[in-house]
Amino acid sequence: MKKRFFMVLALASFGLNAQTNSELTKHFEAYYKQMKEHGDVQGVINALTHLDVLKPTQSRKDTLAYIYVSEGRYMEALNTIGIDKNQNDSNLNTEVKAIALKAINQPQRALEHYEVLFAKEPNPYLAYEIADLKMQVQDLAGAKTSVEYGLANATDDMKRTYYESQPPYQASLKAGFLYLKGILVFNENKDENVESALALLNHALAVDPSFKLAQLAKDALLSRPSKS
Repeated sequence: MKKRFFMVLALASFGLNAQTNSELTKHFEAYYKQMKEHGDVQGVINALTHLDVLKPTQSRKDTLAYIYVSEGRYMEALNTIGIDKNQNDSNLNTEVKAIALKAINQPQRALEHYEVLFAKEPNPYLAYEIADLKMQVQDLAGAKTSVEYGLANATDDMKRTYYESQPPYQASLKAGFLYLKGILVFNENKDENVESALALLNHALAVDPSFKLAQLAKDALLSRPSKS
């Protein structure tokens, strides 16, 4: 009799917990919808975090991590989905890892994820990120390949956002590749290639005169002491 009593009590407790979880899930789903309508980002984060505890799914984790990245909260994004490359990762998951790892100055790890994205769907925007990262890790040959792809495929209407000054600004992506090529040429031989690098930076500025980063690079090269 006592054993039966505890069994009934356990089943009743399980049913109550299941009902409570179901009710909480419905509550936070409604809360999530409302926070989205209000544009309350922290509210959306809170709702997704609770839902991930109550009913975890990988797509929910990916969405939460993407919101963290969009808010510049890179470590929180990586803590949500990890940093390792996984063949089952969604494109969103891979993109979040790539952006966050680049932002926290982990170029080699970021590069792995950008290359996965490029292999799935090559485009000039990804080629720019790959070229920039390969230059950071001193893979100049790899960077050159990505730059040449970008110059061949970037169209005049493509823009990229730059953050080296405040406020951030947009510049021509084609000019961006010319800038990268100029820096690449200079790094290949810092004594002999100054004029060639300057010519490429001038070309970038001719394409987009408002490209501040190209102007900064040009000024830096012009200010270098000449060889005696």
